[in-house]
Amino acid sequence: MTLVVVPLGSWEQHGPHLPSDTDSVIISAVVAAASAARPDVTVAPTLHITASDEHAGFAGTLSIGTEAMAAAVVAIARSASWASGVLFANGHGGNAGALAVAREVMDHEGLVHDDWSLPPYDGSDLHAGRTETSVMLHLAPGTVEMSRAVAGATGTAQDLLATMRADGVRAVSGTGVLGDPTKATAGHGKAVFAMWVDSLSRRIDRLAAEWGQT
Repeated sequence: MTLVVVPLGSWEQHGPHLPSDTDSVIISAVVAAASAARPDVTVAPTLHITASDEHAGFAGTLSIGTEAMAAAVVAIARSASWASGVLFANGHGGNAGALAVAREVMDHEGLVHDDWSLPPYDGSDLHAGRTETSVMLHLAPGTVEMSRAVAGATGTAQDLLATMRADGVRAVSGTGVLGDPTKATAGHGKAVFAMWVDSLSRRIDRLAAEWGQT
């Protein structure tokens, strides 16, 4: 049997300097790198349009909302009965609520599943800031318009998330940027990307053992 990894991205505004599929580009690359030497892993197509309601009002954003996203995750897990289990690799923070809802349903139904999200690090920011911009400069520099990069909201993650959950990203940033992309470098992006790949690789190793892959 095989372990299935499903990358979860997004299609949403990432400030004036990054493409709408930034999250999808990043999570697809992380999953590809982490599973490259694993013949026992099947990588599913990336889900590009997910739960991005918090970015409503910004041009370029498309969203299916939390309820539909949760239903999609559960349906995918149900359909993978032929696999040893499904790991949802999440590249978009807005999917967290949908994953929490889906997790309860999948647990109740006895579906073998797990989810992993890009881990934060000391100094990381939330959206279209130094972190994502740096990783995109490493992975897809031709899609980054650094001449248009501007610093956005730079409050603490706790404060920003509390406001965004209630009123959306527009309530804290008129540009859609959370962080400071002007400080981004490809070198930083390379280091962050390597850290994320290592984290996901270790999760896959553990699940493969737990789910009877090795």
